[in-house]
Amino acid sequence: MSMFKGFSNAFRIPELRKKILITLGLVALCRLISQVPTPGVDWQALNRAIEHIRENSGGGGLFDWFDVFTGGALGQCAIGFLSIWPYISAQIVIQLLSSVIPSLEKLKKEGESGRQQLAQITRYLTIVLCVVQSWSIATALMHPTMLGINEQIVVNPGFGFQLMTVIGMTSAALFVMWIADQITTFGIGNGGSLIIMINITSRLPQAIMSAWHRYFSTDGVTNKSPVELALLLLFGFGVVMGTVMLTQGVRKVTIHATRRSMAGGNSYGMQQTYMPLRVNYTGVMPIIFAQPLLQIPAMLLMKLPADSTGFLGALRTFGRELSDMGSATHLIIYAAVIMFFAFFWVATQFNAVDIAENLKKDGSYVPGIRPGRATAEYLDAVMTRITLIGGTGLLIVALLPQVLNGMMEVPWAIASFFGGTSLLIIVGVALDTLRIMESHLLVRKYDGFLRHGSLRGRGGM
Repeated sequence: MSMFKGFSNAFRIPELRKKILITLGLVALCRLISQVPTPGVDWQALNRAIEHIRENSGGGGLFDWFDVFTGGALGQCAIGFLSIWPYISAQIVIQLLSSVIPSLEKLKKEGESGRQQLAQITRYLTIVLCVVQSWSIATALMHPTMLGINEQIVVNPGFGFQLMTVIGMTSAALFVMWIADQITTFGIGNGGSLIIMINITSRLPQAIMSAWHRYFSTDGVTNKSPVELALLLLFGFGVVMGTVMLTQGVRKVTIHATRRSMAGGNSYGMQQTYMPLRVNYTGVMPIIFAQPLLQIPAMLLMKLPADSTGFLGALRTFGRELSDMGSATHLIIYAAVIMFFAFFWVATQFNAVDIAENLKKDGSYVPGIRPGRATAEYLDAVMTRITLIGGTGLLIVALLPQVLNGMMEVPWAIASFFGGTSLLIIVGVALDTLRIMESHLLVRKYDGFLRHGSLRGRGGM
């Protein structure tokens, strides 16, 4: 009841009510963009082609991945097909490059002015990614044989169609980027994360319909036992609880900080605090990197001639096993790639040396550890152990949909909500949004969403 009372109180605060309504309106506009079809595309032929690819590659492949994260824009090749992903990709690229390129790292440390310049560079890179991706999509639609399809998808193929597709999809993606920035500035939470979450949850009605047809057939013949559905629901509840624990889990490193007086800054005592190191420091990034990294090579290898022998035949067989989510080859390589990117992301984004230097400058230290280099080595060792635990938890969540779909033949529309990137994003964004709303409620002396304690967000996507 405390949760429902919290939502009721949220609409009693004029400022918070305005932010919620602005967010809902902008999200609805974003969903509208994802339903406007690209001119010149025979969407019925496109859907037949997609179904043909799904039958050959199994559920949960790259096309299903795109369909989930674009909110169904793939089916009609909507102008909003790119959605917020070019902007998110540009942010990830700039974030990684700022760790290895000194000029970008300098901008990152220059405060607000540096962040504004990085944001501008990110927008320019977004335009480049939009043009490249939309041109590639137009080319693939004009040449469906590249996807193993013999059906014409584009009504009037040619340079005119390519140019129109590039302009339409790029403009739509930039408009969605603007919407995300407006949500972040005037609405609730991070605009980009909210748009991705809404795109994912928009597929929930399809999952419900798929479950209905699987367990409660309309002709009176039940395909699967409802007991299986009940067990899946209980299992899903447990997975959600585990995902919340993984998202909010932190390792508290004790810090002794020097207290300073307000006048003159003289030291007069010590204060004990702690540094929270998130267990799932990487968020969903390892899964986002791993999925296309496996599916794209698998699709390319499966384009080899069916009668290939020797080395080429072995490559084609490997590609088929790599695309099969229930195969041991896919699961093992997928797990290895996720763990690799988990450690890679921490290695590039967690700078223990800078943290140790900042602690030393502030007169703070970790009890029992010498300031400076020893502190950096200690924090690095702690973060490595945490990453092993968090990466293992992330690995379990990532593999659950693959196991349900590949081994238990649960349709991907249902299995995708039992783990993987979808569940991590939904849980993480929901916690972040509720935390922001709760902070507004507590400032106005209202109760929060929890009877005891308070919500803690992810600290980033």
